[in-house]
Amino acid sequence: MTPHLAHTPVLETERLVLRAPALRDWPAFSTFLATPRARFVRSEVLDEGKKWRAFGHVVGHWALRGFGNFILTVKGSDDAIGMAGGWYPAGWPEREIGWSLWLPEAEGKGYAFEAAAAARDHAFHDLGWDTAVSYIDPENARSIALAERLGATRDANAARPGDEPVLVYRHHREARA
Repeated sequence: MTPHLAHTPVLETERLVLRAPALRDWPAFSTFLATPRARFVRSEVLDEGKKWRAFGHVVGHWALRGFGNFILTVKGSDDAIGMAGGWYPAGWPEREIGWSLWLPEAEGKGYAFEAAAAARDHAFHDLGWDTAVSYIDPENARSIALAERLGATRDANAARPGDEPVLVYRHHREARA
């Protein structure tokens, strides 16, 4: 029997399925973290053990918080292309909506917007959130543009996690793209 996260919702958009993380997603996640494309989601090069623990955080967040990052797949395929969803680890100042695309060929198609909008709407309508933030590296122009396309606005007064420089974009329940 393959372990899975029970009672995790599945969201569908026009082109994507957002589902719970599973062991079958580990190779794509590990490969992504080893590339320069992951520079905005990790501050150091991770060895195999640290990548495994990072994946465990993604899976465990669902068990501990009841929400988390969904794995993104294109309808008709179960291959992971990225993740998007809620994130609120211990020590984080606020709940976050985050996203990442793991494959370069998935970029430029609107998948990140589609997935992040679905994850945001799930957080607001199904989880009852009134607000959320996205913590974005100041050099990540694509994520800044996506946050703005989602209707998020810069919040210069918001608390930030850790010591890394980040911009805080605030998502409001009433402001939907």
